[in-house]
Amino acid sequence: MTSSASAGPPPPVPPPKPTWDPFQPGRSPWLRPTIRIRLTLLYGGMFLIAGMVLLAIIYLLAAQALRDGSRLPFQILSVRIQTSDTVCSLPATQDGRSLTPEELTAAVQRCVELQRELALDELLNRSLLALLGLAVAAFAFGYVMAGRVLSPLERITRTAQRVAGSDLHRRIELDGPDDELKELSDTFDQMLDRLDRAFTAQQRFVANASHELRTPLAINRTLLEVQLSDPEASPEVVQLGRTLLATNERSEQLVEGLLLLARSENEIVDRRPVDLAEVADRALDQTRGEARAKGVELRGARLPVYVNGNGVLLERVALNLVQNAVRHNVPADGWVSVGTRAQPGQAVLEVENTGPVVPAYEVDNLFEPFRRLRTERTGSDKGVGLGLSIVRSVVRAHGGTVTAAPREQGGLTVRVTLPA
Repeated sequence: MTSSASAGPPPPVPPPKPTWDPFQPGRSPWLRPTIRIRLTLLYGGMFLIAGMVLLAIIYLLAAQALRDGSRLPFQILSVRIQTSDTVCSLPATQDGRSLTPEELTAAVQRCVELQRELALDELLNRSLLALLGLAVAAFAFGYVMAGRVLSPLERITRTAQRVAGSDLHRRIELDGPDDELKELSDTFDQMLDRLDRAFTAQQRFVANASHELRTPLAINRTLLEVQLSDPEASPEVVQLGRTLLATNERSEQLVEGLLLLARSENEIVDRRPVDLAEVADRALDQTRGEARAKGVELRGARLPVYVNGNGVLLERVALNLVQNAVRHNVPADGWVSVGTRAQPGQAVLEVENTGPVVPAYEVDNLFEPFRRLRTERTGSDKGVGLGLSIVRSVVRAHGGTVTAAPREQGGLTVRVTLPA
């Protein structure tokens, strides 16, 4: 199943389109390295580092002050003491004798030093607990403040996502101070204005081209049909008329294909439930006569599966795929299998056919406009080379994907996947 093309060298291969999908769900916002998370870590980390430095300074100053004041400002001259079971008890006797004033002074000094160490430990523990609580509050406050600072960027992002869905009438219209974010918003709005005018001009051009190109072709077809219906026309005139009529019909197909390709580039806004099995059956009914004339068997199992989309465009997708499968087939004993099935969150339309062997490196080129296989002759009656291009544009407009894989025995397997 391939698409033919007109004469001339093939156009250059366009660069691959970006695969980013703004509506595709990503990782959890807590796992993504967003700017808000990074700013929160920055604010909280700076506060935590500043708090640790401040705590170390306070601890060192307190330790120095206690160390300087650890010497007793008095001297014991006589001994009269009562023991206790507090933090430090002073013995009244030692080795069966009474303590001298110097020994008692040393014992008191040891008790004072022990009290200093306990006070420093208590200060450190309470300070760490206070720092931990303040750090949690700082991270929470930093997260809230980062959200407020970045709220204009979130608004710009949401607008860009809607614009990516072909809603070019959206504008940011950011209010607030004339800062860098407002300048970015105004620049983005100006860009959207230019894009909106460009797309409006394109739609107007497509409408005008549709009228200007269809009218003369329809007049030519009518004149040729009238001439062919003349019983007195010579065989040479009849043969020339049939040739011109075939050429005119090919031109009409080319114009219709180009117009449909231009219209199907945007996302589908008006969506309704569509049964892919019914769409495939209607495409098969329209192709059954051509398949019978070429000796191609139509088969496959089509299970009901619903998607939200445009029924006319989806029918055109199925029709283009089936027509290509029938026209690019083997001369005898060929077949085309058309099936629909449901997958988790997806609907699949698969068209498989026999036919000539397609090199794997040529498959992607078949979806480009006016591309054909090297084995096909110029002026082929199999189409104008836009069938698969239209299929890809319509499927992308529905938020789906289309892939093709060559069969080892010849032919292709084309799979259309749409969100259910």
